[in-house]
Amino acid sequence: MTDQVAGHYFAGSGLAGAIAERFAAAGKNPAALTTADLATVDEFHIRGRAATLELADRMRLDENCHVLDIGSGLGGPARTVAETHGCRVTGIDLTEEFCQAAQVMTEWVALGDKTAFRQGNALDLPFEADHFDAAMTIHVAMNIAAKDQLYANARRVLKPGRIFAVYDVLQGEGGEPYFPVPWAREPSISHLATPEEMTALLVDAGFQILEVADSTEESHAWFVEMVKLRMATSGAPPVTFNVFLGDDMQVMVQNQVRNLGERRIRTVSYICQA
Repeated sequence: MTDQVAGHYFAGSGLAGAIAERFAAAGKNPAALTTADLATVDEFHIRGRAATLELADRMRLDENCHVLDIGSGLGGPARTVAETHGCRVTGIDLTEEFCQAAQVMTEWVALGDKTAFRQGNALDLPFEADHFDAAMTIHVAMNIAAKDQLYANARRVLKPGRIFAVYDVLQGEGGEPYFPVPWAREPSISHLATPEEMTALLVDAGFQILEVADSTEESHAWFVEMVKLRMATSGAPPVTFNVFLGDDMQVMVQNQVRNLGERRIRTVSYICQA
């Protein structure tokens, strides 16, 4: 199953180079980019950078914290958190090419002293117990059937009393989602939990849930506005998720609008304490 998931996100070798070329073609020097510039491609989740900032503000972070980002992708959330809160962030992701690209993109924005990325499996985190001051996972568990292992691993590597922040797509009450979607082109690698199941999973892993925020309406409005903006400006930004998702990204976006509007999916975040 992990091979199928990695295959869904695989964009071939040289991903960072492809991203740099697209920015250059749009008149932007990769060496002069900001984390906000990168957000159209590296904040690979619903509501993008704004959602990352909201989550980070609830994580009780300071410059002395070492944060784990589980399923770090191209490193957008890790860089955003490191930059805005002054902490160190280690990202781990199943896809080796994402980790390599994340490291290159980190050098573009001069955050190499704050962020690092390594390939690994979220179900078997290669870190000692009680290692991190905070942890987060953003739009990752949708591909993971064994969520109990995911959250148990997060609890193991987190220091007691510290915050674990989760922001994910959950199963809604409106029926099964339309496919393809950004995390799966077909149902076999999609494993959505209901809100009730998520609560049980987090509590069973040893977390106390401090806050729950359902952002489904905001997420639907965000997608609708994005589609309207692209129609009004005759196209997408110069670099978007299609650099690794391919040409079917457009239908994925359309399905996300339908899925959210019909409540086939929900976006929910959880602030938990170890």
